[in-house]
Amino acid sequence: MIDVRGLAGLARATAAMALLGLAFGQTKADEPAVRFRNVATAAGLNFSHHYSPAGGKYFVESAPGGLAVFDYNGDGRPDIFFTNGAETPSLQKTSAVYSNRLYRNDGHMRFTDVTDAAGVRGTGYSMGAAAADYDNDGQVDLFVAGAKQNQLLRNRGAGRFEDVTKQAGIASGEWSVAGGWFDYDNDGRLDLFVVNYVQWSAETNRSCGDAAKGLQIYCDPRTFDGLPNRLYHNRGDGTFEDVSARAGIASHVGKGMSVALADFDHDGRMDAFVTNDTVPNFLFHNNGDGTFKEDALFGGVSVTESGRPISSMGTDAQDYDNDGWEDILVTALAGETFPLFRNDGHGAFVEETRATGLARLTVKLSGWCSVLADFDNDGWKDIFTANSHVNDRIGDFQSIAFKQSNSLFVNDGQGHFRDASIAAGLNGAIAIHRGCGVADFNGDGRLDVVVLTLGTPAELWQNDSAPDNQWLVVRLVGTKSNRDGIGARVRVGNQVRTMTTSIGYASSSHTALHFGLGKSAAPVRLEVDWPSGARQIVESVKLNNVVEIREPTQFAAR
Repeated sequence: MIDVRGLAGLARATAAMALLGLAFGQTKADEPAVRFRNVATAAGLNFSHHYSPAGGKYFVESAPGGLAVFDYNGDGRPDIFFTNGAETPSLQKTSAVYSNRLYRNDGHMRFTDVTDAAGVRGTGYSMGAAAADYDNDGQVDLFVAGAKQNQLLRNRGAGRFEDVTKQAGIASGEWSVAGGWFDYDNDGRLDLFVVNYVQWSAETNRSCGDAAKGLQIYCDPRTFDGLPNRLYHNRGDGTFEDVSARAGIASHVGKGMSVALADFDHDGRMDAFVTNDTVPNFLFHNNGDGTFKEDALFGGVSVTESGRPISSMGTDAQDYDNDGWEDILVTALAGETFPLFRNDGHGAFVEETRATGLARLTVKLSGWCSVLADFDNDGWKDIFTANSHVNDRIGDFQSIAFKQSNSLFVNDGQGHFRDASIAAGLNGAIAIHRGCGVADFNGDGRLDVVVLTLGTPAELWQNDSAPDNQWLVVRLVGTKSNRDGIGARVRVGNQVRTMTTSIGYASSSHTALHFGLGKSAAPVRLEVDWPSGARQIVESVKLNNVVEIREPTQFAAR
């Protein structure tokens, strides 16, 4: 590992950049195929999510569950945390089968269950997870969203967590599905955005379907009233203040499922995109004065080009076309496609679902987790989605499968995606897929994927693609900014990645920034724009390497 400190101002390596630009000009026709292999059993990842499907069709059973990938013990290897359900209708973890689970990465694709030692069994019906170092002590903490009960777990080091929910001021009572960490006011401390779903309780659960035929199904989300989301400001003393009303978040009622966080207009402030189920999505533009303006309609992301809201679920925000602007990917149900919104760089988005081929490729799929990442290291971000329908009786009404396989859509570098799911080996795993996480679990420079499934063992997809292409992993350590560097934008050649841990569906991937670099072997130049306003330039960085970039303590603002 290279530790690069305060190298802003070094000369530009133009020759290396030229070579890198050539590499990025390659097309997929010259690239090796992506190959995945499910190694969960051999890896010791024996988790099964118990979502407690009961005869009463309690609506809470339809929407779990998320996971978090993060290095909880600081050994440099990404570990995996799974949320778990609870007994219905009590919504209590009445036995060990409902425990949330933490698996320590021991290296070489081997994992050990350390749940009890870490103290993370959890309470209530857990839904999603969000990992980040909110207290800047160098230990990654964990927020767990749940139906009526949220948890904030502070990492105390030595492999242990402490439940600090009450003293931190994080409220429970609503149905929270997901969370996301970001520093919305650029004070160097991470704030918490909590995504809330609908007004529901086990006592008032409704029965839907055809009573005459004895056919009972989960009710449509339109049956329930929505909820506003929550924003908690980090005071820096271990406590949070609910600023939802003052910030303008609480005045917008939706049916939230996930959140993507990025500085979409490059004004130096983090914005929030929220997927809503069957109602228009939200795009909260950060005004820079502690308030947000909901701008999804004028921004072009509230609904699809059909003009109607869809069942928006998972989301990710990264630059898929290498134009330097963060785009938005969304998953939804069969017939709705997986919308892809291209950031036009002028404050709005253009839907490119049909133009990129995704409409045709996804119209029959139902997706939850959605990820934009470079799985073949060619310099272009591909798409991974975890799929299944929400209605377990959908086959009785339509020719749509409830259980589905995951999908991989490969970016050809020319504005189109092609379905590589079968070639990648994903088509054999038919399950009720939900949340997912992305990381290089075995340290070989290729991104792997972990997927939570309902009622069956989780999947761990090891990336066995040919290691022909080069790569680089960038770890950020903030000094003026938050320690995680969340919100920082890193550029390598014509690629940009935003540091975020909010990825997928109700899930979190707290890992370093991964760049595929194609065939080029020349050292590269990094540019880092920190949330504090610092711009850092690092020259001649070697490839196939993990580089740690520390924010300079003194700098001239960009």
